Amino acid sequence: MNKNVMTSIFALAALTVLPNVAFAAEGVDGSAQGMIALSAAIAMGLAALGGTLGQSKAISSGLEAIGRNPSAAGKVLTPLILGLALIESLVIIAFVIANNLAGKI
Repeated sequence: MNKNVMTSIFALAALTVLPNVAFAAEGVDGSAQGMIALSAAIAMGLAALGGTLGQSKAISSGLEAIGRNPSAAGKVLTPLILGLALIESLVIIAFVIANNLAGKI
């Protein structure tokens, strides 16, 4: 799918879901709870998708660099693992935020 189409779809989803959750008051009916659950699910899905794409690109680039110059494997491996850890930390932070949202249900 085209990158612009995907961006438009995610922007449209965010514009339809997020304002309802942002203006939801405490102790309202079940529709606000459903929107909170939906926003938590979307947050986890997007975090997992972004983390997967980021890690796959990082690993691909690292292996390509090692393939071109095998003697530099030691110099490439450490920044590669550090980058993967930082990417995964963002996914874990998104999970914590989504879990906090789900706790408001």
